[in-house]
Amino acid sequence: MSGPSRVTAVIVAYNRRDLLTEVLDALAHQTRAVDAIVVVNNASTDDTSQVVRESGLDITLIELTSNTGGAGGFAVGMAAAMVRDNPDWIWVMDDDTVPDKHALLGLMNTVTAYPGSSLAAVGSRVVWTDGDEHPMNTPRENPFASSHEKSDADAVGAMPVRSLSFVSSMYRAERVRAVGYPLVDYFLWNDDFEFSTRVLRGHRGLSTPASIVVHKTVRRGSTDDDPGERFRFEVRNKIWLFRHARGLRPAEKFVYGASSLLRWGRTALKSTDRRVLREGFNRGKREAVERPPRPNTEVLRDVGVPRDVLAELGRAE
Repeated sequence: MSGPSRVTAVIVAYNRRDLLTEVLDALAHQTRAVDAIVVVNNASTDDTSQVVRESGLDITLIELTSNTGGAGGFAVGMAAAMVRDNPDWIWVMDDDTVPDKHALLGLMNTVTAYPGSSLAAVGSRVVWTDGDEHPMNTPRENPFASSHEKSDADAVGAMPVRSLSFVSSMYRAERVRAVGYPLVDYFLWNDDFEFSTRVLRGHRGLSTPASIVVHKTVRRGSTDDDPGERFRFEVRNKIWLFRHARGLRPAEKFVYGASSLLRWGRTALKSTDRRVLREGFNRGKREAVERPPRPNTEVLRDVGVPRDVLAELGRAE
């Protein structure tokens, strides 16, 4: 008879040592304890690594020599969890995401009570510091969910989803082994969408209010706020997604593509400098057409990734 599921928490950290201290303290006081913790220091210039070493927790710390973005950090962290801890589930979060003390318990209770099959991922309810839903991380119901999938989700008070945010989501390790890791070249934006849709293709995902985390962003912004020059990454990565990603079926690409165009329109309307957006759009489009995302091992070869982790990333390509 198998024992309890092993859960490894993966945190990607970059120059937010005070918030990281909160995250690690929250993980240390979970009512359902995590079995292991991996922290990826994405070439921070503050004392992030010292904070990890002085936390008093048994943590696998990986220090990268270059900032690989959220995509790189999570790819490295998840691969490290897989080869170092052999988990059943991998729980990922940013270093500004502070879990409620019952956050992991809520995720695991949802997994245990779920009556359906093929459950591959579960996401937390994300709130801002005022306790209200964070508009940046508001889950959206899977528009393609069957009546059975909706019924099974209702049975545990959850919602079926087609994608999840890296702010706080948990993935079945055997499914990650099957589909691989986040694509490092996405660097910023849509890396979690691409990865989670790949994990969930042919499998089920849930968003559960039983697990709550606080996303401590500077302000309570939404996904269609003006990103300025970083709009380049949104455009490039979305084009890559619709041209090359394996997670979406053709009909899904049409639906999500139309949704992206609407969101870009709202972004343009809100912008105070549309010239910057136009330049970001043109640059992102040009980069997306020039080449597809590179293999993870090519991007990460010289940034301090441990050999066993790099080998695992290579195995998954």
